[in-house]
Amino acid sequence: MPARQDTRATLTYFVVLVVIGMSGGLLGPALPHLAEMTGSGMGQIAVLFTARALGNMLGSVVSGLLIDRFSGHRVLIVMLVLMAMGLAAVPFSQALVTLTAAIFVLGFAEVSLNAGSNTLLLWTHGTASAPWISALHFCFGLGNMVVPLVLIAVLAVTGQFAWAFWLVALFGVMLLWPLARQTSPRALVEKSHDKPAKPPPDPGLLAIFMVMFGLYVGMEITFAGWATSYGTLSGMPPQDAAMLVTLFWLALSAGRLLAIPLLRFLSPWVVLIGCLGLGLATALSLHAAWLPLPLMALLFGLSASAIFPTLFGLSNQLITMSGRTTGLIFLAAGTGALAVPSLTGPLLEWAGTRAFPLLLAALMGTLMLGLVMLHARVKRVTA
Repeated sequence: MPARQDTRATLTYFVVLVVIGMSGGLLGPALPHLAEMTGSGMGQIAVLFTARALGNMLGSVVSGLLIDRFSGHRVLIVMLVLMAMGLAAVPFSQALVTLTAAIFVLGFAEVSLNAGSNTLLLWTHGTASAPWISALHFCFGLGNMVVPLVLIAVLAVTGQFAWAFWLVALFGVMLLWPLARQTSPRALVEKSHDKPAKPPPDPGLLAIFMVMFGLYVGMEITFAGWATSYGTLSGMPPQDAAMLVTLFWLALSAGRLLAIPLLRFLSPWVVLIGCLGLGLATALSLHAAWLPLPLMALLFGLSASAIFPTLFGLSNQLITMSGRTTGLIFLAAGTGALAVPSLTGPLLEWAGTRAFPLLLAALMGTLMLGLVMLHARVKRVTA
């Protein structure tokens, strides 16, 4: 695509990720309202997270196949319509089973839009895409941060949470026209600014990437989901413990902004080593009680910030990123998001709160081992 079309398409993908972040981030703050609407207890309403995760996993596979076969923008348009329908239906889903089905559809559409936008951005910018991918994932975090404010404003003005879902749905519908007008990028053909051609397909390389993505997303969700409980069990006042997650997300978003210029001057390998090293040191410092919990949350968020986008950009340099490949990566990420946090609760119950920093350290350490294996595999393949 010409440079001007590249820029317009890139900006559109950024806004798509803001919308996905808003849609995905709305479930948590709206959970008490959804429980009241359906007459469900908090234990019952938790099934919505499982439904969304399962929708994510199915959408990862299906969207990858669709992106490879059809125009990428047409796929995004269909998924935006599906997401808008799901968002619009949530306030009308008075029964828990109906609401669960709507959230499953939302999970399917959200991850399809996410995987599709990531793939199309890679096809637009080639192996020079690493800073763009970091900016794209910052937009996702921005949507997550903004949507609680939207819900608060809606409740203050209307007193009805439903309008938050409908406003996000309207935001998504507004993207249909720009996507329909723009030319969709095709599967990547090496451009003049790209680096030398990638090595032949290597299933082992893809497998290492998938495991690393699964471990990272599982670690991110684990920290975000359990940091408040850990802080409370460690003796912090509940309101202070709740701030740990906010500090984590703020540092994660700031780190993704910082990664945009860094990735223009440093190799992805250097950035990943720095992030993983900081994360491991922070987790071990937490175990040794060397750091106050708020500072630990900030440092851990900073360490986690650039891992996913940098790893994703690195995968584009080392393997051919088709829609199917991106779908498999997001499938691995969804599996990690479902599996790792679900193991954390039993682990804390069995081993106590001191197991939490050790779990984080083990995940960071395993990711460092995966990076070593990845580097060794690349050297062996390209030798």
